Parts: sequence; structure tokens; C-alpha cells
Amino acid sequence: MRQNFIGMVINTTARKTAKVRIARQLMHPKVQKPITRHRNFLVHDENEKCSVGDVVRIEACRKLSKRKAFSVAEIVKPAETFTDPETGTVYR
Repeated sequence: MRQNFIGMVINTTARKTAKVRIARQLMHPKVQKPITRHRNFLVHDENEKCSVGDVVRIEACRKLSKRKAFSVAEIVKPAETFTDPETGTVYR
């Protein structure tokens, strides 16, 4: 069984690579309030289908570069986009 995470794509500027932020919530030991911690992973996106704002599931694979050891398994929820009918501009 491979290691899996679900996170949001925050950057796709490099070819065939996306940066995914994995967030988790935990309780602060003294204040007893939930705090959010996150970690960023560089993941392999072979077909370059990911866009910023997509929620994706990533899974471990063989090491592809110095910092890239995960690949996109599936796009769980695509990013919401809105196209202005007058100008044709795409908004996120």
C-alpha cells in the first residue's frame, strides 16, 4: 500500500511538476485550540492536467528528482473558474 495524501495545488509553473500543500489540524498543547500546520510537496504531473486551486490525491512513487517523490493519482475536485461572457477573461 502506497502513502497517500490529499491536498491543494498552489503552483504549476514548472513543466510536469506541481506544488501541493498538505494541511493538517492539531490541538495546541497549552491553549487547546486547533491550529493548522502544512507541508509542501513537489509532485509529478505527467499530463500537466493540474491547475492552481485543484484538490488532488498524491501517492508515493520512486524518486524522480532531488525533491520529487510523489505523483498525482487523481484530481478529486477541480478548481472553480468563471469566464466573463463579455471579455472572455477567466477568473478563479
